[in-house]
Amino acid sequence: MRTRTLTTMAVFIAIGTIGAQLLWFPTGIARAYPVQHAVNVMAGIMLGPGPAVVIAFMIGLLRNLFGLGTLLAFPGGMIGAFFAGYLYKKVGRKSWAIVGEAFGSGILGSLFAVPFAYIFMGTTVGVFAFLPGFIISSISGACIGWFVVSKVKTNSIARV
Repeated sequence: MRTRTLTTMAVFIAIGTIGAQLLWFPTGIARAYPVQHAVNVMAGIMLGPGPAVVIAFMIGLLRNLFGLGTLLAFPGGMIGAFFAGYLYKKVGRKSWAIVGEAFGSGILGSLFAVPFAYIFMGTTVGVFAFLPGFIISSISGACIGWFVVSKVKTNSIARV
């Protein structure tokens, strides 16, 4: 079972890393990468909050190592992945993973990105500077992830 879980995580990491470069759009001062948020929702539902956070971290790390993303991939992706998995686990409804992703990435992730950008990137922005872009990206991606996962039999995927 552990091998299946690790393999599923590796597939999600590959989808998130490659897919981010195939589907993105500008949103104000940031770019929206809805594939990251779709993967967060799918991983949160299928694997739980812990593996979803690890997947989001690895996607952010690989995108930064390959020069395909910014450091802002970490706060939004990881916080959203946690809340998507956590709310799905607590409530048991797939739609709550969307709420968790939108709240985690769109609101908390965007607010956490402000001091994160200042400390690690030397960028000074207003408190709500990232909010519109993060919300647009997280909601659009979460809906894509929910649609995909609603078409897949989740009981056949490894659960942690």
